[in-house]
Amino acid sequence: MAGELDRIDVKLLRLLQSNGRLANAELAQKVGVSAATCHRRTQRLFEEGFIRQVRAMVAPRRVGKGALVMVGVVLDRSTPESFAAFEQAAAKLKFVLDCHLVAGDFDYFLKIRVGDMEDFNRIHGEQLIRLPGVRQTRTFFVMKEVVDNAPLEF
Repeated sequence: MAGELDRIDVKLLRLLQSNGRLANAELAQKVGVSAATCHRRTQRLFEEGFIRQVRAMVAPRRVGKGALVMVGVVLDRSTPESFAAFEQAAAKLKFVLDCHLVAGDFDYFLKIRVGDMEDFNRIHGEQLIRLPGVRQTRTFFVMKEVVDNAPLEF
């Protein structure tokens, strides 16, 4: 995939990844192309799927979601149908930031933001353990976020 990008495309991606609010004129200046060329290239990067979206990074504590929780999930069956049912249900939960199918002791890892332990306890009892096919969950409360959502290196 990286072979389809020239040095200007790579520079655009890196700059936008570090600051998605850069105005087109400023972005064009930083990569050394005209504003029109920059706009066309940026649009192409979106259209070809190199850039999925641009969004603001909200400070979790400022909005009452300061607790980060990782949850390992084991399903009762390892079938395509059970995986599909779980994934469809997990994708609908607004508090789930990430859901990954993994190899090893768990079937899935969920990354969840909540207000506090009491909030998580309620969500766990009312929603998480009721997801389709869940046999077991294992909860890991994050004590310190050392690296979170670092820019992708390429």
